[in-house]
Amino acid sequence: MRETIVSYRCMIDATIEQLTDEELFARPAPTTNSVAIILRHLGGNLRSRWTDFLTTDGEKPDRNRDTEFLDWDGDRQSLIVHFDSGWGALATAIESLDDDNLGHRIQIRGESHTIPQAITRSVAHITYHVGQIAIVARLVHKGEWQWLTVAPGNSSQFNEQTWGTAGSRSIFSKDDNAG
Repeated sequence: MRETIVSYRCMIDATIEQLTDEELFARPAPTTNSVAIILRHLGGNLRSRWTDFLTTDGEKPDRNRDTEFLDWDGDRQSLIVHFDSGWGALATAIESLDDDNLGHRIQIRGESHTIPQAITRSVAHITYHVGQIAIVARLVHKGEWQWLTVAPGNSSQFNEQTWGTAGSRSIFSKDDNAG
């Protein structure tokens, strides 16, 4: 699970690295979120869900979800710090799991979840937004695009290089056996 989560973070990072500040904050249409707004929302969601997750509800009283969908009024760096705080809460929570606490039930908006259910819910939420981030970024980006997955026309070559290895799961996999 950790590798999967890390691969999605790599996709997010590889996307935002390709965007100028203007592109990061640009909305492709008036009612479409910018990449910055999506990052703001993910940061807020992950911080809320995974901070003190064993002892408090995943919807923290200090979270104001509605404001997460407003334009970010800071700069790129402050946005990344906000996003990293949420992502860090998830990473810390995952690292804290062991045989003693994995069987605990936790609450998200008052609903009981097993920890595996909560992780699956969170990863599904992340992947949904990673897709949004990629699409919005491609819509607002000017210039060449570096593919986050196997580029069209390169499937056979990718399969030849990674078949039967962990590298076949993602272009961001760390696999010494991949070509």
